[in-house]
Amino acid sequence: MYTTVNKESIGVNHCDDYVHFCCTSAAASLDILPMDQSVNESGWRGSPEGWLDAAYEVLLDSGIDAVKIQPLAAKLKLSRTSFYWFFKDREELLTALVERWRDKNTGSLVRQSEAYAESIVEAVLNVFDCWLDKSLFDSQFEFAVRSWAIQSPDVQAEVKIADEQRLEALKHMFLRYGFSERSADVRSRTMYLVQIGYISMQSQEDLETRMPRIPEYVEIYTGKTPHQRELDRFYARHRYEPPNA
Repeated sequence: MYTTVNKESIGVNHCDDYVHFCCTSAAASLDILPMDQSVNESGWRGSPEGWLDAAYEVLLDSGIDAVKIQPLAAKLKLSRTSFYWFFKDREELLTALVERWRDKNTGSLVRQSEAYAESIVEAVLNVFDCWLDKSLFDSQFEFAVRSWAIQSPDVQAEVKIADEQRLEALKHMFLRYGFSERSADVRSRTMYLVQIGYISMQSQEDLETRMPRIPEYVEIYTGKTPHQRELDRFYARHRYEPPNA
């Protein structure tokens, strides 16, 4: 069924304006906008990082099923079609989320395991930085991706690869300080799986609770008692002052 529109009734006095009105009205009825209108009122379409940041926040708050284009557009106050300036489809956005997780969490853990240290104690404390500094390792992101992996074989495969890379990096860290192959393997697994257990259980410890346990963890993982100067440097970079300091 077609509707006849009277030009005078809508206040359109020029032929070009009339054609533009009809086209945009038809497009709106189909939830389609011309390319130059896929913006908000300020003319801003967003950015790849903005869409990815929004997807990250929704993933952490509500899980992967909530990461959908229309709700993200509403969250960003952008049109739905703005999304397609940056991503081919939802799957491409989800791939970018996995890449962000991989680059940040696995990348940081590997880099920290390779960082300069005078002893295995300091090397382990370098890795411990990941557990205390969200800018290095995002535990909430880790939990969200592992939860996502339960329902996605592709993401599960990514998690398995990440676990293998992280364990291998930790094992090489122990090998560099003279541990045997078997000892390096067991110590790296103990160290890593304890932390993944913390994340999986969503265990929350404030700094005052966790820091006093650090020396014992280090001794369990390395077989060596940390020197006070090693602990002091670690405490300082996390702005922690022991009660007896």
